[in-house]
Parts: sequence; C-alpha cells; structure tokens
Amino acid sequence: MTDTPQRSRPPLRVLAAMSGGVDSAVAAARAAEAGHDVTGVHLALSANPQSFRTGARGCCTIEDSRDARRAADVIGIPFYVWDLADRFREDVVEDFVAEYEAGRTPNPCLRCNEKIKFAALLDKALALGFDAVCTGHYAKIVTLPDGSRELHRASDMAKDQSYVLGVLDEKQLAHAMFPLGDTVTTKEEIRAEAERRGLAVAKKPDSHDICFIADGDTQGFLARRLGKAEGDIVDESGTKLGTHEGAYGFTIGQRKGLRIGTPAPDGKPRYVLDISPVDNTVTVGPASSLDVGALTAIKPRWCGTAPTGPGTYTAQLRAHGDETAVTAEQVDGELHVRFTEPVRGVAPGQAIVLYDGTRVVGSATIASTTRATAGVV
Repeated sequence: MTDTPQRSRPPLRVLAAMSGGVDSAVAAARAAEAGHDVTGVHLALSANPQSFRTGARGCCTIEDSRDARRAADVIGIPFYVWDLADRFREDVVEDFVAEYEAGRTPNPCLRCNEKIKFAALLDKALALGFDAVCTGHYAKIVTLPDGSRELHRASDMAKDQSYVLGVLDEKQLAHAMFPLGDTVTTKEEIRAEAERRGLAVAKKPDSHDICFIADGDTQGFLARRLGKAEGDIVDESGTKLGTHEGAYGFTIGQRKGLRIGTPAPDGKPRYVLDISPVDNTVTVGPASSLDVGALTAIKPRWCGTAPTGPGTYTAQLRAHGDETAVTAEQVDGELHVRFTEPVRGVAPGQAIVLYDGTRVVGSATIASTTRATAGVV
C-alpha cells in the first residue's frame, strides 16, 4: 500500500505545501480529489521576496505566492501564507554559508526538507491539528502491514527525488504525503493534467538552482557574505600554480574556473582535490587523484529503525547522481562506508543516501574521504 491518496482511505486533514509550481499544485489537487480535507500553504522564506529569483528560476517569489493562491482557488481549498523567513535564514542560508566557509559543499534543498518542510512546517501543522503534510516531491511512501512506513524511490526514476528526502525520520514519514510518487508519466503529462484541472501553472517552467541566490552566482553570493580572501592554488607537491579570491568558491571535483596559467605537464585537465580553509589553499591535480575508496559520514538519519552491523547497499552521492554499490556500518554514531568500485568527486558536506533496492534506508553528511590506492578499494 502506498501513500497515493485513495478514496477508500479515511479522509485526513492535510496541509499542502504549495510552492507556486505545477507539481505541488497537482499534488494538492489530487489530495483534495481523494476526499481529504486539504488546506494550501505557501512558505514565505525571505524577508525581502523581491530579492529572490523570478520566473523559471525560483520558487520563493511574490509571483510564486500569487500563483499558489490562484491554484488553491481553482482547487477550492483554503489558502494561507506562512512566514518562515527567520527559520529559513538560520537553518538553511546561514548553514549554507558556514559550510562553504569550512571548505565543505552543502545541499541546501536537502537541508530545507529536513529543517523547514518536515520540521518547522510539520511541527506547526501537527500543532494545528493536521494529520499530514503534502508536497509535490516524486517519491513513494509504502505502508507495511504493521502500520510502519517506508520511503521508496518514485515509480518514475527519471523524476525521483528521494535523495533530498533521505533526511526524513520515522516520525516525519508518518505524517508525509507524496501524491505524485506513483506517477509513471512524463512531466508533460503532469502539465496536461494541470491544464485539465484548470490550473494556470500548467505551463510554468520548473524552478532551478538555489532559490535564495537571486542571480544564480553562488561564488558572488559567498564573496559578498564572506569577503574576498586571496590564497594559493597548489599542486599535490605543494608547488604554487596560481591564486584565488576565496577557497569557499571551489568544490571537490571542480574543473572549470580554476584560472591556472601554467598547464599540467601531461597536458590534461586539473581538478580540485582538496580545499583547506585553515591556510586558505586549494589543491588541484589529475582526475585519477579524485578516486575515493571509502568515506566517513556524520549525523546519520534513518528512515525507520537504524540498521545494526555491516550491510550491503547502494548509495547515491548527488541529487541526480547514479547509484553505486557499497558496504556500510554505523559505528559510534558515525557511518563508515566502503565502495565496491572507486568513485570520483566526493565532497565533504554532501549527503550520502543509502538504498536497499528502492527503499531509502537513511542518509548522513560526508565528513571525510579516503583515496583509493592503485585501483584497490
């Protein structure tokens, strides 16, 4: 049994998070059509919404709020705007800046799901008597015979968003609803459904990038927040190759934008291998030096009961990345992971999400990596 709304289920009081996009509008409409008592809410996440990107590139503008309200009117459900700007700034924006300052690469969408949509929003919803929070994410919740719930990948892998939901714990899953998770259709068919329902957002482009960086220039945003701090770009031997204006402007595996005048001896591209905020140094080298054989991750969060002992899983390291085979074990609150085959471009600060088939086991934040040596993991 999945969480796709069915008329046979007892109606629930559902709070539908409506971003102003087509997915969340269709999700709210499906929940209402299934007979649930649905209320729409748009989250105001900026004290100055005009500073957020507009049009196709964001989900937090005044225009988006108006689009969400119009969709709620068409669906025929109550609609409110909730101000979570302070919480968003503290838990997502400031965390984003602090992580880059520390030489790590965060995922703000994952943090927003953890801290805002399924913590601050869910806590408020439960306090007001709602049973569930509904979103337009593409993922499935499977209810087992004993009533416990599992998070699974969406039926359509091309749209699966379970990676950014891997931070949800058992309590949060118990009050989550993803009406689009069982949809094995193209995005064009979702848009066609929205059009049939009379939703004006049917043709609205999808949001992209980071909603709180208005111009899409992450490096410029960080420079304004952290200031320019010139440092050295060095090779693996420590030889200076160039300079940079802030180590926070780089991420592990980056190839473009290094602005190194001296070519590598072998003429091949160089990549960012390490970022050291202590001495403000960026180390670059060949692609082969990016091979990682193992990692340690912290702050594990389990989508259900925490596994015990070592286990064999697949892991995903990026929102749109491929799965890779691993063995993993939680030891003293840390997750120790070993890859069956070396992987590249693994950056501290990113999330690793473990899967057992399509089931999401849990996630953790990558703290350190161990380089693969001579092709042996």
